[in-house]
Amino acid sequence: MIKRKVIAVYTGLTLLLSATPVFGAVSAQDAQRLGEDLTPMGAEQAGNADGTIPSWEGGITAVPAGFKDGGHHPSPFPDDVPIFTITQDNMGDHTERLSVGHQALLQQYGDTFKMHIYPTRRSASYPAWVYQATKNNATTAQLVDDGNGVEGTIKSVPFPIPQNGLEVVWNHLLRFRGTSGRRMIGQAPVTRKGAYTMVMLQDEFYSPYHQPSAVETELNNVIFFFKQKVMAPARLAGQIYLAHETLNQAKQHRMSWIYNPGQRRVRRAPNVAFDNPGTAADGLRTSDQLDMFNGSPQQYTWELKGKKEIFVPYNAYKLDDNALKYRDILQTRHMNPDVLRYELHRVWIIDAVLKEGVRNIYKRRTFYVDEDSWQIVLADQYDNRDQLWRVSEGHAINYYEVPTLWTTVDVHYDLQSGRYITVGMNNEEAFGWEFSVNLSPKNFTPSALRRDGKR
Repeated sequence: MIKRKVIAVYTGLTLLLSATPVFGAVSAQDAQRLGEDLTPMGAEQAGNADGTIPSWEGGITAVPAGFKDGGHHPSPFPDDVPIFTITQDNMGDHTERLSVGHQALLQQYGDTFKMHIYPTRRSASYPAWVYQATKNNATTAQLVDDGNGVEGTIKSVPFPIPQNGLEVVWNHLLRFRGTSGRRMIGQAPVTRKGAYTMVMLQDEFYSPYHQPSAVETELNNVIFFFKQKVMAPARLAGQIYLAHETLNQAKQHRMSWIYNPGQRRVRRAPNVAFDNPGTAADGLRTSDQLDMFNGSPQQYTWELKGKKEIFVPYNAYKLDDNALKYRDILQTRHMNPDVLRYELHRVWIIDAVLKEGVRNIYKRRTFYVDEDSWQIVLADQYDNRDQLWRVSEGHAINYYEVPTLWTTVDVHYDLQSGRYITVGMNNEEAFGWEFSVNLSPKNFTPSALRRDGKR
């Protein structure tokens, strides 16, 4: 029998975590807690002791007036104002609730960076069939092949009651984000002086794993199709990236292709993974930092540190507001703090340490994973000297038309160069995510990639 140790976190919560990895499902009795003292997704239903985190009451269950499918998202909380603001001067009063990365940003950019703290809104919500799938997965899902794959799971997160770090990261990778979608977004690599050239990207995805009728045995090991086309500037336009993400990375790694407009040909791209430079990112993010973290977890040893209450970006509806211009948001050294929203939430903390003999520009990474959604909302990345190098924020909203909680803008701050990059901006675009778009696996083949490139 596997022994377990009790880890007490400062919030007063007591967590049972495995002393060694558990590669198995939980009991039916434990799974029964989902929808009772735990939410259907595995978070603590109750609020915290001092009431600064409320209980989960179902999240957002109605679409606000004025929203049109594919459009920008009006805030469900238009009257909320900050409770207080954290600056370099008062950060010592809040250290226990600040990530290492946020402490570093406040210290390095203290004359301009600040964090407006708003009331906590536990807005995450999902379709009823996703909740049922989560409960089903809890008693059947298992890590396989040293954690490089999962079996016995479909439609939702596999481990709503996680027992180790690998289970938490797989929950992030397999969380429900809709069944398919398309968006036009801007990616802005910002210089030290605040200059940038907006790179426009068209993203499309289709998820066989997340279809309401999905059956694990019919997936053919593919969980997610993703296609990204560079639309502007002209010197980069036309390049298209295609990926087929797999459920068991040991059986088959991610399959990927690139259409090169200069050569007018499609070629395999096996290196578009891990720390390979991100598409048109000017070296400011890696391929596996898209969506905060993606792809195989095989390069790292994952340690579950526990759960903690910290301030995280959340309900970032202002970042989706089409009344703002890009220049209103993109400032020197960091995004405009007056359009950012932070709230107190409970997060799972996992440390990823690079395995011996493996090469990656990040020796260690700390991920902060929202308990209500399994979305990574913060990440700290360290270089090979064990120095904090990059700090990432995932500014999340509830896409209530689905519903699902996902980021609207990701930002990666490079503390060493004084630069940063944002991914996901669409304030000046006519539409955002279109989750009702009619896509299928036929849209994500190498031959479809070739046709897209020639149009």
